[in-house]
Amino acid sequence: MDRLDNTIRPYAWGSTTAIPRLLGTEPTGEPQAEMWMGAHPGAPSRTARGTLAEVIDADPEKELGAASVAKFGPHLPFLLKLLGAGAPLSLQVHPDLDQAKEGYADEERRGVPADAPHRNYRDANHKPELVCALTEFDGLCGFRDPLRTAELLDGLGVDSLKPYVDLLHARPEDAALREVLTAILTADPEETAHTVTEVAAACDRLGGAYAPYADIAHHYPGDPGVLAAMLLNHVRLQPGEALFLGAGVPHAYLNGLSVEIMANSDNVLRCGLTPKHVDVPELLRIVRFEAGDPGVLRPEANPDGEEVYETPTDEFRLSRYVLPAGGATHDLTLTTPQVLLCTAGSVRAGEHELSPGTSVFVPAGEKAEVAGTGTLFRATVVA
Repeated sequence: MDRLDNTIRPYAWGSTTAIPRLLGTEPTGEPQAEMWMGAHPGAPSRTARGTLAEVIDADPEKELGAASVAKFGPHLPFLLKLLGAGAPLSLQVHPDLDQAKEGYADEERRGVPADAPHRNYRDANHKPELVCALTEFDGLCGFRDPLRTAELLDGLGVDSLKPYVDLLHARPEDAALREVLTAILTADPEETAHTVTEVAAACDRLGGAYAPYADIAHHYPGDPGVLAAMLLNHVRLQPGEALFLGAGVPHAYLNGLSVEIMANSDNVLRCGLTPKHVDVPELLRIVRFEAGDPGVLRPEANPDGEEVYETPTDEFRLSRYVLPAGGATHDLTLTTPQVLLCTAGSVRAGEHELSPGTSVFVPAGEKAEVAGTGTLFRATVVA
């Protein structure tokens, strides 16, 4: 079992206090957005044996297990994170596996440089993800029913929104959502900026259901993504609740601290709330124009006390143990690789004492007994 030393990424949207508060460290005044736990080449965790990527590369079958290697190849197929959002992240979607393979092959064939700002596909993998709240956590997830969105937009009293309101009333659901999003992202930038300014003022004045969008507009003045965001469901997760984000589902995280897990990929198509490249035609090809409930997940308890967040993805499986004082020791040994992360209390994992924000990598088949008082998240694969 290897204790992990993890990199914290200082993205501009990161909270300056959320991750330091969990770790019990002093804030630096700089944003601390994400702490990465895994073998992602961008920032692999460090161990006493070298980086986790180096450890796995040296003997993939020993570290990951034969079943995982056979199914996913000689790499850890997930990345676990602590995510502390102090401002909205970009509004985005991820491709499915076939779309990622096709898009990556196409850009490779056309010679688009790997680090080009206009490149959409950094790899040939999909990027399903699961976010589980540690504090109240706000996000946007999936399209709201078009008629409800029409009512929301109409209530702002902004004349330039009327064409969007009419479209949402007049057409079938998928066509309405597609046409409105297309219109928002292809409209004249100056006109859109003026509309966003009016929308921001109206959202500020009205509050209530409009308050999240007012906050987004303050962070991204004039950005067409503000209008795109208003097509989506606002969700406020309570601690322990989660959201699964599948392919083609537009989403954005707004505020709060969470545990996030995803398949190893950097493929993102952006819809707005960002200065980065927005490829509208490719985005419209990837987005699933389906309205519905965002589907808040709550964990399902096993007889041994494991609480599992069920998803349709095999690259990762996230669960947690809430360990009471004086409780029994749990044997977490598996034939698949694991990352164990403590988020509350004090938990002993093998010979390691884990405090909030600390983690270990458990190779496949290695004895993994845990005890203590606190909360422990377990990340592994379905193989």
